[in-house]
Amino acid sequence: MPRFTHLHTHSHYSLLDGLPKIPDLIDRVKELGMDSIAITDHGNLYGAVEFYQKAKKAGVKPIFGVEAYIAPGDHKDKTGNGGEKYYHLTLLVENQTGWQNLIQLVTKSHLDGFYYKPRMDKNLLREHHEGLIALSGCLAGEVSRLLLAGDYPGAKRTALEYQGIFGKNNYFLEIGHHPGVKETLKTRDGLIELSRELVIPLVATQDIHYLKKEDAEYHDILLAVQTGNKLNDPDRLTLKNDDFSMRSPSEMIELFRDLPEAIESTVTIADRCHTELELGKIRLPKFELPEGVTSPNNYLEKLLRERLPARYPSSTPAIEERLQMELGVIERMGFADYFLIVQDFVNWAKERGIVVGPGRGSAAGSIVSYLLGITDIDPLKYDLIFERFLNPERVQMPDIDIDITDLRRDEVLGYLKEKYGDDHVAHIITFGTMAARAAIRDVGRAMGLSYTFCDQIAKLIPFQLDLKKAIKNVAELGDLYKNNADAKKLLEAALHLEGVARHASVHACGIVISKEPLTNYLPLQRAPQDPNVIVSQFEMHAVEDLGLLKMDLLGLRNLTIIENTIRLIDELHAEKIDITNIPLDDKKTFEMLQAGQTAGVFQLESGGMTRNLKDLKPTELEDIIAMISLYRPGPMELIPDYIARKLGQKPVSYLHPKLEPV
Repeated sequence: MPRFTHLHTHSHYSLLDGLPKIPDLIDRVKELGMDSIAITDHGNLYGAVEFYQKAKKAGVKPIFGVEAYIAPGDHKDKTGNGGEKYYHLTLLVENQTGWQNLIQLVTKSHLDGFYYKPRMDKNLLREHHEGLIALSGCLAGEVSRLLLAGDYPGAKRTALEYQGIFGKNNYFLEIGHHPGVKETLKTRDGLIELSRELVIPLVATQDIHYLKKEDAEYHDILLAVQTGNKLNDPDRLTLKNDDFSMRSPSEMIELFRDLPEAIESTVTIADRCHTELELGKIRLPKFELPEGVTSPNNYLEKLLRERLPARYPSSTPAIEERLQMELGVIERMGFADYFLIVQDFVNWAKERGIVVGPGRGSAAGSIVSYLLGITDIDPLKYDLIFERFLNPERVQMPDIDIDITDLRRDEVLGYLKEKYGDDHVAHIITFGTMAARAAIRDVGRAMGLSYTFCDQIAKLIPFQLDLKKAIKNVAELGDLYKNNADAKKLLEAALHLEGVARHASVHACGIVISKEPLTNYLPLQRAPQDPNVIVSQFEMHAVEDLGLLKMDLLGLRNLTIIENTIRLIDELHAEKIDITNIPLDDKKTFEMLQAGQTAGVFQLESGGMTRNLKDLKPTELEDIIAMISLYRPGPMELIPDYIARKLGQKPVSYLHPKLEPV
């Protein structure tokens, strides 16, 4: 008798419509004594990388999959013809080939087959079936739909068709145990009969939407929030009629004691599924080198030598030493292509009058970035540290934030697509999560509580605290939690929903560029807000973990204002302004900042920053550098002391004499 710890649970867990977060999912798997779990999001692979990482770390075998939507005809047909728009089919990844095929299927279902849902069709399945195991699907599966309609011959033909697509050993009839859903009982006998007549194995599955039985009420609230209903609305979508939690192996064995072969199949499938994601390996695109040049390192050094005189008319030993040190690190870490790619599109933009920011973040500490024109800040002049940007002790991709005038950002993206290939460049997806205040208001609305009551509680939560910390640290909120039954119920529910992903959108600045077509590494889809924009299905951290080149191209309105100003001065006064060479000690500019005239000045226009500048009375660039550095949680409390010392109202003291030069 096998140990049924390889239980495959048919998880409808999804980042966008399920309650559990991935770390909680893995914790629950361990708690129940299981050693493998399949994740089958609805039509997408959003959670795949995080799922893989967390499962591997916990010693749980991750099984990739998707709850696919199958079009009744051609997946590109958007007419519907008055019939079924789609059926469900569970696809599980058996091996690396299957993973590649699933990425292709999911991408094509989104890019070509989206009609209400991202749909694939049987011809696509035939083309990309290798390495995939298919289960017939839940009640929305094609076989189950035909059985519910009383069409046993049709169900039989369909089951044989799917078996023909995937192969005799790779197609299973999926059977669940949800007696509270009457349709389950109607299909159960038909599925068993089909299995025995056609010799297609049954597999026991559990439809999971939340982890523990006691989470059912919170998932019900989540459904009400997502559908805009109240809990007491009649005929709303609900799963209260049955148990959709994660069951233990012993529970599943008991539920399917009359069908032990269905439990055996879960072990068989789990044992067969082995997929590894290669994380942490750098996959930079190759920069196209000029004819006769064979090494990106040599070409990088050639460019630096050519451009050195423009930045430093008279070189010094300190400049040469810094340059050689940085070049050595870049060569050892294999990042020459990265710098060549970035300098290429930055200089392409500048040549066309597209204003690019002077650089910010740790990249400003690199003399290589400065010489290449990626940044316009001399790191030697300001004693900026290269190791903050690139450190051979910590091998990770460089991260250069590029600011571009917001109205012309698309021109730069167009150049990158033209140079590296349209299928090698995409925007990066991001997921909006339910924040504490929003969770309170949404949950309260679903529970039918008054807006005034919910708003009063929401406003007690500081923006920087999560709900748990707010209840602990805000006395009035803690009292309501302890003494008001409605408040306690509201806060308990909101605690379960806080942090749950609620929508997908396009990352404000993130793009990914790959050496090979992107679908060799990750699935793509159209942006929910704009079908003309193609985005990755993996968020930025997953993109980085896969070793792909992630660039942050931020469109800034401030730079558009600068660009328009330069153009107008040229048109009206025939004077060309080089924004990279304006004086940094202009007295009138500092007088303007001292007066609090900061509207439209990047990073200086918030109310708090404006007040601090008026108090500080900056007289040099270093004053502004210090204020921007201090204006963040933690150091912010030191601002009054800094201002008092700058103005000579307090003596300057040091913890240690060695700190004085700093």
